[in-house]
Amino acid sequence: MNWLQQLPVPVQTVGLLIASNCFMTFAWYGHLRSQANSAWYVAAFVSWGIALFEYLLQVPANRIGHTEFSVAQLKILQEVITLGVFAPFAVVYLDQPLKWDYLWAGLCMVGAVYFMFRSG
Repeated sequence: MNWLQQLPVPVQTVGLLIASNCFMTFAWYGHLRSQANSAWYVAAFVSWGIALFEYLLQVPANRIGHTEFSVAQLKILQEVITLGVFAPFAVVYLDQPLKWDYLWAGLCMVGAVYFMFRSG
């Protein structure tokens, strides 16, 4: 991971959060398709195993990010990334229709980012 440490802190943080969110989204929602016929507790244990990889990326992302960002800034980054990962996942993997509501939610998130980062 030495190459990762050479990247700027914001790049490290966002990159790790994106990867973490890919695991998180699949852990939270992937079972709706991949384990639809399994008992809920089987899906829960499989999801829990996937979520381990989320935490292995998310914890370092927040520790690295906290050297330059406030906790509130880290949280809003997480939420924006979550929406950015979730929307394509829902459309591509779960065959959900793409709705204008994704755009409106994204615009609200842009506003939230503005307010969280405007005063540093």
